[in-house]
Order: sequence, then C-alpha cells, then structure tokens
Amino acid sequence: MNPVIQPVIGAPALLIDKKTLVVADLHIGIEKELREYGLNLTSQTENMVDQLVDLCKKHNPQNIILLGDVKHNIPSSTYAERKDVKSFLDKMQKLGEIHIIPGNHDGNIKRLIPEKTFLHPSDGMVFKNIGLLHGHRWPSEEVMNCKHIIMAHTHPTIMLTDRQGYKTYEQCWLKGVIVNDKLKKRYRQDIKRNILVIPAFNILCGGIAVNKEGVTGPLGKVIDVKNSEVFLIDGTLLGQVKDLK
Repeated sequence: MNPVIQPVIGAPALLIDKKTLVVADLHIGIEKELREYGLNLTSQTENMVDQLVDLCKKHNPQNIILLGDVKHNIPSSTYAERKDVKSFLDKMQKLGEIHIIPGNHDGNIKRLIPEKTFLHPSDGMVFKNIGLLHGHRWPSEEVMNCKHIIMAHTHPTIMLTDRQGYKTYEQCWLKGVIVNDKLKKRYRQDIKRNILVIPAFNILCGGIAVNKEGVTGPLGKVIDVKNSEVFLIDGTLLGQVKDLK
C-alpha cells in the first residue's frame, strides 16, 4: 500500500500517513550570523517550539522527522545555540519519537541530542518506502530505490514580480521528478522517482528562488526543475516553474 504524503496547509511541514510529521531547516542559532550583519533579532527557537506544539496537538503524530539543519553555526556552535538545541529536542521528545537526518549544518549534533533520539546517516533513510534526506549530498542507493523522495536543503521560494518590476519571494513546495538518464552511471537504476522539496521551517532562513536559481545540492542537477509544480504554503498551485519565469 502506497503511503500518503500530505503537506500541511498553512505550514512548512508535511504528514506521512497522518502519523508522522516532517519538518526541515530549523537552523537554531542563525540569529548569531544575522547579528554579524547588523540584524539584532531574538531567538526564534521558542516560536518554532510553539508552532510545532500546535501542529502536534492538531495532528497527534507518533513520529517527528527533522530533515536536517537542526542547528546553524558551523564548524562550532555557541553556548546559546547548544543550549537552545538541547532544550528544543527535549521538548520535542514529549510530542513524539524524534528522528534526525543530519544536514550540512549539523556537525557534532550527536553531542547535543538526548537519549532515545534516533540519528540517521546523512545520506538519508527509508521510512514507509519513502526516501528521506536533507539534500546536501548524494543519497544512498537504498534511498534512491524509493519511488518517492523528500528532501530539504534548498529552502525553496518562488520569485514573483509585479507590473512595476517589484520582486517578492514566497516560500513554496516544489513537486517534480528526477531525470533517470542522468542517474544511470551512479546508481544503475531505471525507475521513475517523484521528488518533493520541503520549505524551511525557520522563517529567518531566506531561500533560493526555484524559478531563478533552480535547486541546490547534488539532486538539483537531476531534478526536472522546469517542469516541476510550485505550491505556496497555503496550498495554492501556481503552475510549473517554466511558466513562472
């Protein structure tokens, strides 16, 4: 039986079979980097906790999958960041079983996670026949065997331009397919793979405009981006990337 993958309307999160909540790119501690650019912002960690608590109260998930970049600063973390990450994960454990697939910002995160939190390889994991990974490196063959793949990393947005030429950027989901012939040398497989790129959960992260810059990471080279569909956070289908240039 195929799993049901359903983005949560109004939130950068999705549900798998209504019992597993998936979010990505929390970037706890990003405020330090922003302060270096002159932006003095308070920590968003408590706000993200509140949002996730609300989502969990509404959907009652058994599992929570964090799809990479739980923390932000690399190669080292500040004391405040380490404290916030530990506090965040402690609170999340009360809401469901926590699984972490580390991203490129998650160096040494194993030192920060509480007991009974599952840390998976950075090249992804398979959950209910779905391949899940952050997206900063090539996925494992096990992940690439899956018909459906979910990734993060690129913080997808869509660039919208009004009649006066003013540009705005909106978070979005990108739903597309992987081009098989570009993968034969690496994986020697010939199956159609559907891919869903999840937006960042932390609103301070910014993003990559998929209709201008495409998708970052190795898989960005093999996704048929121009024919991918773009959905806003509220569920609105804008069309295909090629029509949103």
